[in-house]
Amino acid sequence: MIYDFRKEKKFGYTTGSCAAAGAYCGVYYLKKGIKLDYVQLENDKGDKLIIPIENLEVDAKSKKAVATVKKFAGEDIDITNGIDIIVEVELLKINGKGESNESNKPKVEIIGGDGVGIVTKDGLQIKKGDYAINPKPRELLTNNIIKLLDENDRVVIKISVPKGVELAKKTLNPKLGIVGGISILGTTGIVRPMSNDAYKESLVPQIDVALANNYKQLIFTPGNIGTKYAKKMFNAPDDQIVEVSNFWDFMLDKAVEKGVKDILIFGHSGKIIKLAAGIYNTHSKVADGRNEVLAAYSSLYIEDKEVLKNMLYANTTEEIIEILKKEGVLTEVFNAIANRVVERARNRWEGINFSCIIIDMKGNILGKCPQI
Repeated sequence: MIYDFRKEKKFGYTTGSCAAAGAYCGVYYLKKGIKLDYVQLENDKGDKLIIPIENLEVDAKSKKAVATVKKFAGEDIDITNGIDIIVEVELLKINGKGESNESNKPKVEIIGGDGVGIVTKDGLQIKKGDYAINPKPRELLTNNIIKLLDENDRVVIKISVPKGVELAKKTLNPKLGIVGGISILGTTGIVRPMSNDAYKESLVPQIDVALANNYKQLIFTPGNIGTKYAKKMFNAPDDQIVEVSNFWDFMLDKAVEKGVKDILIFGHSGKIIKLAAGIYNTHSKVADGRNEVLAAYSSLYIEDKEVLKNMLYANTTEEIIEILKKEGVLTEVFNAIANRVVERARNRWEGINFSCIIIDMKGNILGKCPQI
């Protein structure tokens, strides 16, 4: 399939595609003396990606070229949309005069510059100490550049992201131990709108890091509230905590795939109680049943239909919590829900020992399973 991003508005292209396009443009000029306004790449599925070039600066004497490609995310929500990816290319000769040592180096060498992170923890796709340029973008770049090189050519490609340091603060990179910038990502090179696929995949390395650090029990939590109180209550280090966002089914599937044996489901009631109903994508736009779950379990302990009706039509989970406190059955209801969360998880993801703790906004424990 051909994706012409000079015209295409729905789909976008990844940071990895930006890097590959910039490198191709630079090498093409150094080899042929022609400045390209756009380049055509091919991914490993055979798709053609036509990507526009924002700018190209050249230094013919030093055999260097610097290309700028503007990231375009299409209709997808992406914090990197519109940023510049800068790619510096240097063309060298293997066994050339004064450069005999070049034969011991890779034909296509890819390094990071300003704004590209460096990996500092084990367990990721990139080994510790290397630039956070993922294998698939490296493959896309190498496979396309190699076609332009002669037998005795060697090229060094440096990828920089001027806004990378600031953008990285809005990603999981600091938690994953990727410091100094963003990662260069992309599996196919194409950004598909609103698919959530790229975001979901960005969550998975948390499991790899936890396992690489030999944590036997992982703490799965929706996000910031759970992370904050897991650290306070259990003195849990960052690497033991896995933020799953709304994607419980996806992340638990990955946990089974990677051999995780023990998971504590931990977090704020507004998200965790949905798991008791078998809702494993907890985004409110996908499914919501908080009031229904709470009203159903409360009916085991409360006979007053008017009270149950008030719970069913309450505006927030916190409002229902206050009703349960008044009725004196808060712990009983939330323990029952925690039990059901664990029961459902064990039935669906066999081989993992599950436990569950549900907290309120202030970190107070509402219910847990097992009740010890």
